[in-house]
Amino acid sequence: MNDAAPVPTPAPAPRRARLRAPELIGKGGWLNTGGKDLTLTGLRGRIVILDFWTFCCVNCLHVLDELRELEEKHRDTVVIVGVHSPKFVHEAEHAAVVDAVERYGVHHPVLDDPELATWKQYAVRAWPTLVVIDPEGYIVAQHAGEGHAHALERLVGELEAEHEAKGTLRRGDGPYVAPEPVATDLRFPGKAVVLPGGNLLVSDTTRHQLVELAADGEGVVRRIGGGERGFGPGAFNEPQGLALLPSGSVVVADTVNHALRVLDPATGAVETVAGTGRQWWQGSPTSGPALEVDLSSPWDVAWWQGRVWIAMAGVHQLWTWDPESGTVEVAAGTTSEGLHDGPAREAWLAQPSGLAAAGDRLWIADSENSALRYVEADPGAEGGYAIRTAVGTGLFDFGHRDGPAGQALLQHPLGVTALPDGSVALSDTYNHALRRYDPASGEVTTLATDLREPSDAVLVGEDIVVVESARHRLTRLRLPEEAVRVEAVAHRTQRAATEVAPGTLRLDVVFQAPTGQKLDDRYGPSTRLLVSSTPPELLLSGEGAGTDLFRELGLNPAVTEGIVHVSAMAASCDDDPHNEYPACHVHQQDWGVPVRVAEGGAARLPLVLAGLDAGQE
Repeated sequence: MNDAAPVPTPAPAPRRARLRAPELIGKGGWLNTGGKDLTLTGLRGRIVILDFWTFCCVNCLHVLDELRELEEKHRDTVVIVGVHSPKFVHEAEHAAVVDAVERYGVHHPVLDDPELATWKQYAVRAWPTLVVIDPEGYIVAQHAGEGHAHALERLVGELEAEHEAKGTLRRGDGPYVAPEPVATDLRFPGKAVVLPGGNLLVSDTTRHQLVELAADGEGVVRRIGGGERGFGPGAFNEPQGLALLPSGSVVVADTVNHALRVLDPATGAVETVAGTGRQWWQGSPTSGPALEVDLSSPWDVAWWQGRVWIAMAGVHQLWTWDPESGTVEVAAGTTSEGLHDGPAREAWLAQPSGLAAAGDRLWIADSENSALRYVEADPGAEGGYAIRTAVGTGLFDFGHRDGPAGQALLQHPLGVTALPDGSVALSDTYNHALRRYDPASGEVTTLATDLREPSDAVLVGEDIVVVESARHRLTRLRLPEEAVRVEAVAHRTQRAATEVAPGTLRLDVVFQAPTGQKLDDRYGPSTRLLVSSTPPELLLSGEGAGTDLFRELGLNPAVTEGIVHVSAMAASCDDDPHNEYPACHVHQQDWGVPVRVAEGGAARLPLVLAGLDAGQE
């Protein structure tokens, strides 16, 4: 008789699709590898996570932050590879990618793919997209958008166990090689403000500090913050916007901490006044006590009409903070990304990144729309405000063209500055230029060129001091009486359009809950789908909001091309019948899919939110 305990039978490995991962190619070459080219063959035995990103995209920056903990925890088994896939022409410049990798603290190899070669090989449709490749070189999962860190952590654990047992997992140091540090007083500064005494305060974004400079903009008076990412007393995490309050204090948009801080310039003391340090997600409160409500990548701040207005880049909205009541609330935007004017709470914005108060208008640098917009009072609108557009047409048109505002083009502006004559200066970041819009004439002109990624500007006497972010300095210019003339250039996003068949198009958002989780409908629908189009006439039917992750779209035979805008959200919860309050996670992504109607085109448009489309297996 054998009294030994029975040996448990190992659980079978989950069935996975067997799709071989295409090799990585990119004309720009590799960064953070010490000059070596990487291949998937050479990475065999490691779990590889491809992060398709572009540095203009705030959602991509969120994912970089989401990946940091996983990257550190599994550094001996997981290799994250950033595949930089540009939207804007400027982002295809290799030097700009090199700057962005340092600016945002990317501590893994990056492939510079300016022609979107690898993007096309993997049939990617949105920034950001994550693709997981197992140690044998097969694609096992794809995730679009944000909020997938928990799913990746679970999947990585499964793959480690599965391939450890098979003998196909190879542990060891990864291929990341840190670049040599460069000594400068500032490193990718973001915004600036003039202090009451005449000195300049600058957000030294990459070094997680504020720097006070002498009135000449050069001599360092003091540094505020320890220089490492943090949320404790006096610590910052990629701070950006600065605004002077009537009290003489400075409010700081502490971007990656998702918070507002207030600095007392006299003592150097820093106090958190809004935000929890956590990122806002769909379903979270949009108003309430400021220290109890989550924010999302506040990028700039301005004092206007008795409140601090916040450019909430992470959710394409404007919020306000009222210091008197200690509350925050949404003031403009729906979280849908795009260009749509009207009552402020119904308008669409796209990563607003710069604010400037000027009398009865609050000017907005609406970066992803390459647009200049403004808020003004509208007693007939809910909330009392409306959003209008002065320059710009939407997400996919950009360039450098002066002239009447209706035809003028910008390229991802990050800053806006009110000028004494009622006009405004735009830090036209990706055009490396300072532009001017005159509301009186309706004309756009160029004030200066040969700047390097200008991100803000402040008036100092008769001069304008520009934050040249990628030159790590402030540059003083005399405001010219006449504008510079430049050759006009126009661009559209270089992504190829998807050919779709005329008639009815089936839209499928693919979502597979992570292992051990499920869609939890106990308290109502756990999914949301919002569809619209540019031009609006493209869709005869199928636009609007719903809870199913599929939709039949009726295409207008009179419109041959356009953009289908899709916003999807799914909440998955731990599948534990004994837990009354399971942990839940939100997955969300916005797509803008260029389509061209053509005979023989596709009748189905699959967009992967999480998992793999059955058609790929």
